Amino acid sequence: MQYVNQPKLRLSLIAVACQMACASAAFAQTASEVAPQVTTGTGTNQVVITSKKLGMGLMVTEDAPKARSTITAEELEKQRPTGNAYEALEMLPAVNSYNYDATGLFGGGMTLRGFNSDQIGATINGVPVNDSGSFSVYPQEYVDQENTCSQFVTQGSTDVDSPQVGATGGNFGINTCNPENKQRLRFMQTFGQLNMMKTFLRYDSGLFPDGRSKLFISASHAETDKWKGKGTAKRDHIDAGFNYDWDRFNYIHATVLWNDAVNNNINNLTLTELQTQGYYGDFADTFKGHLTPVKGTPQTETTQSPAYYKLGINPFKNAIVSATAKFRLNENLDIKVLPYLWYGFGNGGIQQRAQRENQFYNTASGTRTGAKDLNGDGDTLDTILVANASVTKTYRPGVTASAIYTLGNHEILGGFWWERARHEQTGPMLALSNSGEREDIYLQDGKITRPDGTFANSRDQLTISTARQMFIQDTISLMDDKLKVNLGVRTPDIKRDFTNWGDENNTVRQYKMVRKYDDVLPQLGARYRITNDDQVFMSVAKNMKAPPNFVFGNVGTNVIVTNGVGNFVGEVKPEVSWNTDVGYRHQDSKYIATVTFFAVDFKDRQATAFDPVTQVSSYTNVGRVKSHGVEVELGNMPINGWAFYGSIGYNKSEIQDNMRVGANAFLPTAGKEMINAPKLKTSISAEYQDGPFWARLKARQTGKQQASFVNDETAPGYTTFGLDGGYTFANFGIFKRPKLTFNVSNITNKEYRNPSSVSITNVKPVPGVTTTTGTQRYYLGAPRFISATLSIDI
Repeated sequence: MQYVNQPKLRLSLIAVACQMACASAAFAQTASEVAPQVTTGTGTNQVVITSKKLGMGLMVTEDAPKARSTITAEELEKQRPTGNAYEALEMLPAVNSYNYDATGLFGGGMTLRGFNSDQIGATINGVPVNDSGSFSVYPQEYVDQENTCSQFVTQGSTDVDSPQVGATGGNFGINTCNPENKQRLRFMQTFGQLNMMKTFLRYDSGLFPDGRSKLFISASHAETDKWKGKGTAKRDHIDAGFNYDWDRFNYIHATVLWNDAVNNNINNLTLTELQTQGYYGDFADTFKGHLTPVKGTPQTETTQSPAYYKLGINPFKNAIVSATAKFRLNENLDIKVLPYLWYGFGNGGIQQRAQRENQFYNTASGTRTGAKDLNGDGDTLDTILVANASVTKTYRPGVTASAIYTLGNHEILGGFWWERARHEQTGPMLALSNSGEREDIYLQDGKITRPDGTFANSRDQLTISTARQMFIQDTISLMDDKLKVNLGVRTPDIKRDFTNWGDENNTVRQYKMVRKYDDVLPQLGARYRITNDDQVFMSVAKNMKAPPNFVFGNVGTNVIVTNGVGNFVGEVKPEVSWNTDVGYRHQDSKYIATVTFFAVDFKDRQATAFDPVTQVSSYTNVGRVKSHGVEVELGNMPINGWAFYGSIGYNKSEIQDNMRVGANAFLPTAGKEMINAPKLKTSISAEYQDGPFWARLKARQTGKQQASFVNDETAPGYTTFGLDGGYTFANFGIFKRPKLTFNVSNITNKEYRNPSSVSITNVKPVPGVTTTTGTQRYYLGAPRFISATLSIDI
């Protein structure tokens, strides 16, 4: 597609950019708006080249009175098309992200200034996508990277209108591309090692005859083998968008994002397992089978370790449907309404459980006294291996509505957010054949029943989470806009209505708990332009994260049930943080530089985790935590074809209190570092372009990370290198902008690891305090991986 630089379009883009900065609203952009193009040559010899800007897509000019980083489609086009949202942000300062494999199809993890991903708000086109129960984020599920036009990170304070009750560490957002103005069919095909392939097809209608409406629809299929052990990842994805624009101030933009993925898990090893099994140790290739049934004699089967790879599986389907309607009522008043629906269904972990035949849950008494013959030997004396995992089904409608009113030098943003999430969590059991097969990987068909006919479950819980938030912000422009001040406040609250129906893991009757968490969260931000190219900024914000829903079901640890009434053992408090940023930006036509100093003060910091082996979620209150540091970003306009980008982040975190583990027992955690919070993280990229050819070398260094609160186990620091490149060929007949790109990750085959849990207290006994220990598992770095992609427009 060719880009024409029209005055009307320039004004439109400027208007949208101003609204984004002032109202903190995320507006999607088309690929041509993000990465303008020029055409060289004539006729069939035309070559379309993406024009290059400051930061090469890794930086844009920012005007927000807070720390913020943005990447655009120009950067995303260079990355492997199977990549996920975390990987796309890996070069930014303070972002410590990693994939479970080289393709990104198996998911990944991320921390930001030491905040875990479940402490960071995540949105797609303004829709919250953190799990409504645990606040977890699953980056491989949401959107095809080919349809993403920008991603942003606010490293400290959450935006005042961000729909979050679980974000104490800032937020990141994804904006999908609008439909194109001209009709277009785009085809992309990617091949790589490990039988990796992805096929992507997108159709843009172009503007319809009314001159106002347009749409796109895309479909993709991706798959790859695991980099160690047997198993695959397969993902089918459909995205669609419809725009109806009266003008740039009045429009309706709707999107539908559908994902259907099934992947075998990659085994996360402990240090002991690394030593005994080696780096490429994984799940077992075969199922160990069942014991021969013998009536009157107990057969005691145990879970297989390592588990059979076909039982280590993660099938999941989800959909995000949203529509943004924006209208200008008069020259001073704009309103915006964003209704949405989030749906998700699937399971994860390892689908195995050793179930005793005489310990089925009795719904009447709340005891495990039911008996059922599972292996057909005529007795109920046995313990039988069955398929079992944690199944989640979520329906999550919501709406955000806001208005922007301009009064003199004041721009006032106000509105509300409402959401009701129905979060059903079960643990069905299915029979396993002697070869390790079960009837349904989603664990819905062929479920085992109890003697009373109800379904057996390792958990059976329902959480209705109703979230609300009012927000208001006044942006004041002073001194001919040299000084801009933001004063804002938001009032999030969430009501957790939790019901535990009883299950095969507990000996309590059905109970119900209702708790409400709320707070008033002020924000203050200011930006002062020293010159047209230089500015300083500062922000102070209070953030809150409500306790996760699973803590309501942790009977015996976090919850005690008496006479059918559930109560917390001690007080389960929301996490609260105060985030402060002070920074400087230089932004001219040659380069951009940003320096940000930050400090974070935590109270009741939460540490949560899910163990895929035991299928148990854990919750820990770490108490007070303080951290401070500095972040630097630098990017330039190409000079003689060369462009550079660099970032560095320094973060010092410190736990302030010793952790209570008994009536008079405290772990020595005061003065220790937080888990997954490397002190140093640096990135650098060097890119060269000569006409239709480009290539870049990038490096990323991550410092050592603590693996427990006592700091008695450590993951060493590591450095990885990547190489990307491409060539855009001349147009040929109906084929426009044919382009071939390649991506090489982890060039040096570096072996490294990242802790998988952020709630391990200690991995070694602490003399005089406790002999109880935890076990840290690690996500291991995938080896070198090479892929190539062909892209053609018609």
